[in-house]
Amino acid sequence: MESKALHIDHINRVYFLGVGGIGMSAIARYFLLQGAEVSGYDKTKTPLTEQLEKEGVEIHYEENPDAIPEQLDLIVYTPAIPEEHAEWEKIRTLQVPIKKRAEVLGLISQGRRTIAVAGTHGKTSTSSMTTAFLRSAGKDVTGFLGGIVKDFKSNFVHGKSDWVVVEADEFDRSFMHLNPEICVLLSMDADHLDIYGDHTEMMHTFRDFTLNIKDGGSLLIAASIVHMLDLEWKKALLDKDIKIFSFGNNEGWYKSLNLEPAQHTFQFEFHKHEAFQFASHIAMPGKHNVSNATGALGVCDILECDHQKLATAVQEFQGIARRFDFGKKSENQIYIDDYAHHPSEIKVAIQAAKDLYPHKELTVVFQPHLFSRTKDFIDEFAEELSEADELILMDIYPAREKPIPGVTSEVLSRKIKNKKVPVWNEQQVIEYVEKRKNDLEVFMTMGAGNIDRLVQPIKTILNN
Repeated sequence: MESKALHIDHINRVYFLGVGGIGMSAIARYFLLQGAEVSGYDKTKTPLTEQLEKEGVEIHYEENPDAIPEQLDLIVYTPAIPEEHAEWEKIRTLQVPIKKRAEVLGLISQGRRTIAVAGTHGKTSTSSMTTAFLRSAGKDVTGFLGGIVKDFKSNFVHGKSDWVVVEADEFDRSFMHLNPEICVLLSMDADHLDIYGDHTEMMHTFRDFTLNIKDGGSLLIAASIVHMLDLEWKKALLDKDIKIFSFGNNEGWYKSLNLEPAQHTFQFEFHKHEAFQFASHIAMPGKHNVSNATGALGVCDILECDHQKLATAVQEFQGIARRFDFGKKSENQIYIDDYAHHPSEIKVAIQAAKDLYPHKELTVVFQPHLFSRTKDFIDEFAEELSEADELILMDIYPAREKPIPGVTSEVLSRKIKNKKVPVWNEQQVIEYVEKRKNDLEVFMTMGAGNIDRLVQPIKTILNN
């Protein structure tokens, strides 16, 4: 229940239900920097929640309605919290403004000049690169990011200009709370069908989101999906005087040409329209990451950044935790951790590894994320995962969902072509790495669940 008017700049005490989420924690850090008292609940203690506690956020890990502070100005919640959660039940009775994370991000970005990065894949990488490139080129932007960016050692970076970079999340139609001046649209593959029902409905919502771009603003759209802009959609954008720019590898108004893998990086040339601008290389390998960087550079060009500074910024960008994240790089052995959890993401991650290391055997450990996603795309998962030379599956990470009968990792394993695929728990994966630590050539852990708990133990084993 809400009885107070909400002024986002006058928040003194804020409570987060699910404070350890990557998007939630970025907003918690924003309020901390505004001088507010920040507290919250999360189900699990993680390195991120421990860091938040060090920064000044009070966090508890047991459902306890009595631990919710009094005299709050705002409560922020994540849709991942189940309806029957004891604290959520109490919160709904309080005379305090209650907002979803996406609503709060929308309120924060009001009155600012917003750059929104949208798409079913690539949002975190592209928004992080956009933020880092702009800051390196002298634009003091704020960034709310969906991963821990190594350059900032955080998922939030505070800037003093009017510009803010945000991820426009399609889950739960969250991005409809945003009204950006510039939008980057990366992809519109079918996903979150538990929310949308079908791909067509999801596409309609993406269309509605792009029409939230302010009159006279800009839409940068991946050249690979320009064909999805039908005449009616394009006319609606042009009626608002929204400028449309395409970007990508080998095609687009902004394009990258002459891509070449080289010593764990990708070299490329950045072109604007038909004119060469500069050559650079990026430490986030994969053709998909070069395309994402091209979109980020397009934003920088629209904001008239110096191209020489941008060439240096691309080379110096350190990457993002869990986005083609190297845990070991030696002549004989490579370990990569990646957040890929949709068949399209798995495809490009595996292809990037094969492009970089074409003569080495690739072993992948994959943890499916969500029963609904596994059910919707089980054949596509099987097809893309079959490209690994050796594959290990873990049980499906449920996140917010209840199990679906007949949807298991064992069912997925039986669909993989030409190989016997075990389904193992964390301990079995660790024992396997210990046993094979001297002959794993390229080893990848992949998924959006709690598979990240394996990363540090695996790094320790392989680097000792």
